[in-house]
Amino acid sequence: MMSTDPILEVKALTLSTKSNQKLVQDVHFSLGRGESLGLVGESGSGKSLTLRSILGLLPSGVEQTGGSIWSEVNSAMVFQDPRGALDPLCPVVKQLAEVVYYRQKLSRKASRVAALELLELLGLPDSLKREDRYPSQLSGGQCQRVVIALALACKPGILLCDEPTTALDVTVQRQIMETIQRLQRELGFAMVFVTHNLAIAATLCSKLCVMKQGRIVEHGDSLGLLQNPQDPYTQMLINSVLPLPKLEGSE
Repeated sequence: MMSTDPILEVKALTLSTKSNQKLVQDVHFSLGRGESLGLVGESGSGKSLTLRSILGLLPSGVEQTGGSIWSEVNSAMVFQDPRGALDPLCPVVKQLAEVVYYRQKLSRKASRVAALELLELLGLPDSLKREDRYPSQLSGGQCQRVVIALALACKPGILLCDEPTTALDVTVQRQIMETIQRLQRELGFAMVFVTHNLAIAATLCSKLCVMKQGRIVEHGDSLGLLQNPQDPYTQMLINSVLPLPKLEGSE
């Protein structure tokens, strides 16, 4: 059951460049325990910068110039490019065990056991228990599952997802989405999910914030926002989700 008490509050957040160009302006939202919030918008709308500001990972040359971010739990991020988020020179089980060792303060042996349990939870092959592999030896979907495992190894209260399905094909996208939903039910973390795809956000998230040019132009419950969008930009995003084509001979 989701709590109504916020574990994350973003108030009047403003992010700017060194030359004082505002990239995100006056952004407000809150997140309760176990809730899922989607930040939706086109590329350049400020959604990924907003997400990174929660974790304190703003890129060089961008700084918070207004507002506040408060959280009572720790956060971890799942990045968009799974191969770029992994060390190409280190086998994946070893990478994950290192994160468990430093973040959970377990012994080396216990860290490896915990790492293998996480990989099993995420549906990665049992063969990794016998023979560790480098990221280049795994598929894109498998690498993304490893990146999710790295985030979960930090025992986050909030999982921050920066377009984690964008670089994957449609079938693998669905698998990753279903995995995230299952893990959220089992582990109970809250989630902020950034995407340009309104359909994906509505599937995963109970609340949506629509961002345009650094501002939130509309927000609300996912179902209500999809059924009755108030802002023309939201309507445009809804209309841009293509319906599946009808197959020849189908009724």
